Amino acid sequence: MSGTSLDGVDAAWLDTDGEQIAAFGPSLTLPYDADLRRDLRAILDLAPTLAEDDPRLNNAVDRLTDYHIRAVKALDRPADIIGFHGQTILHQPGRRRTWQVGDASRLARETGLPVAHDFRSADVAAGGQGAPLVPVFHAALAANLPKPLAVLNIGGVANVTFIGPGGGLLAFDTGPGNGPLDDWCAAHIGQPFDKDGALARSGRADQAVLARLLADPYFAAPGPKSLDRLAFGRTLAASGLNRLSASDGAATLAAFTIRSIAAAVFPEPPARWLVCGGGRHNPVLLNGLRRTLLVPVGPVEAEGWDGDALEAQCFGFLAARVATGRPITFPTTTGAPAALCGGRIQTL
Repeated sequence: MSGTSLDGVDAAWLDTDGEQIAAFGPSLTLPYDADLRRDLRAILDLAPTLAEDDPRLNNAVDRLTDYHIRAVKALDRPADIIGFHGQTILHQPGRRRTWQVGDASRLARETGLPVAHDFRSADVAAGGQGAPLVPVFHAALAANLPKPLAVLNIGGVANVTFIGPGGGLLAFDTGPGNGPLDDWCAAHIGQPFDKDGALARSGRADQAVLARLLADPYFAAPGPKSLDRLAFGRTLAASGLNRLSASDGAATLAAFTIRSIAAAVFPEPPARWLVCGGGRHNPVLLNGLRRTLLVPVGPVEAEGWDGDALEAQCFGFLAARVATGRPITFPTTTGAPAALCGGRIQTL
């Protein structure tokens, strides 16, 4: 899995039939080098008008596929199939378009394994949001936990899975995750992210700017709904954020993430939130959520889950579901008209 934070490739091994999880195995992260991360971030801006044969894109795809090949080989465990998400460079479900890049054919050829990929396109073509895809995996992990429960992933974008007392699912992107704050740190302090929340903690959120950010129409729309990594570009540009100091801007963006998560609407309030994704390492975000939600909030490690490997594990789980013809998206998770199988398998 390579997520919207553009920080690298997570890989994980698991033993599953797509319903039950028999065992977890090793996992790892291969961080992208600075040049690839820079080039992929530039491609996000170009993607709406980018041709599929653009040499800048092809060069980046070759390099990110290299990382995925290395990740699979580094796990060094026998496997039946690879789940390959690819790198999202554009997500516009309202226009029936979602675009994940990566060379599945080359990955299959160089690893000697079939590759399940293109997990989102069928859902988007049918009118769904194509995201989030993790809810069915969250439900499998949380099968024996008390409910109602919310499982929150804070990546570049934040998404949540609500699991009701009877096991019913509701899922959607809540709003920004780390993405805007990462971009702010890159521009203002030359760092790829706000390590330990240090920059945000040193500033004060500007309440007027925050109110303008939270007025974005996305937050009034009901779930299921999903976002592109750069979805709030115009709102951010018009908010007055750029007039703030580096520390106050970071504090405001952290508050934007916290408040947009807290504004999520569910059939009933979750009794507990479990948090995964890179954002769980940011104490400003996690402590802010605790103060705002007023229920237990903690990292997924509290239940023995691996928050760094969870999304990579998910795509192994989804690969097994694709291989066995099980659905991966549902009306209450993506807004699809019916439960859909999705995904394609690239053979050798």
